[in-house]
Amino acid sequence: MERWRGRVALVTGASVGIGAAVALELVRLGMNVVGCARDVAKIQKLAAECQSAGHPGVLFPFKCDLTKEEEILAMFAAIKEQHKGVDVCINNAGLAHPELLLNGKTSGWKNMMDVNVLALSICTREAYQSMKERNVDDGHIVNINGMCGHRVITNPDLHFYTATKYAVTALTEGLRQALHAENSHIRATCISPGLVETEFLSRFYKNNPNKAAGAYSAYKSLEVTDVANAVTYVLSAPPHVQVIFLLF
Repeated sequence: MERWRGRVALVTGASVGIGAAVALELVRLGMNVVGCARDVAKIQKLAAECQSAGHPGVLFPFKCDLTKEEEILAMFAAIKEQHKGVDVCINNAGLAHPELLLNGKTSGWKNMMDVNVLALSICTREAYQSMKERNVDDGHIVNINGMCGHRVITNPDLHFYTATKYAVTALTEGLRQALHAENSHIRATCISPGLVETEFLSRFYKNNPNKAAGAYSAYKSLEVTDVANAVTYVLSAPPHVQVIFLLF
């Protein structure tokens, strides 16, 4: 990770869970991290913790609603003005609603598409353009996916969400092919953990907290630090190694 010290990473959904863990780990390793979320107060608290811990990197909180393209574009403009641009983009933000295929609400489907697919694609596009205009040819775009991006489980509550995660799998491979066609050495990686102990299920089953608790008690879940370690693993791979899909 030494070559990333002092360079700039964007982490979406950095207020809690996996995003917060990734942001903290990158700061600890010396990167300057722009962490974005709608709840910027939580990221501000994390930034203060990083500063008091004396980490070599800095966490810069940024309030951004990823369902609004204009806010994403404004964020990238601010990063360009304040930090020159993005060298690493961690597309972590994602959400789910238990909207069934047979009678689910269109608003819930649209919200999942807006965050899980469109926001990821917009951030990817803008990160690539930021790298290209500065002749950064060793950047990295990491999409935090999940096992739902590779298999359809027998839970109808998750079927539409699963479709958005399958899209992330396809988008990552498409990105890899597009970068290769451009003779770019910017790398693309899709990290797909299994169940991680975060606020995800408690939010998903907010009307049935026992269901969320039951899922976590059924077997040992991954921890957010496991995913953060996976991110640093792919970032630290030597230039001749490209980790495209990492499933665990």
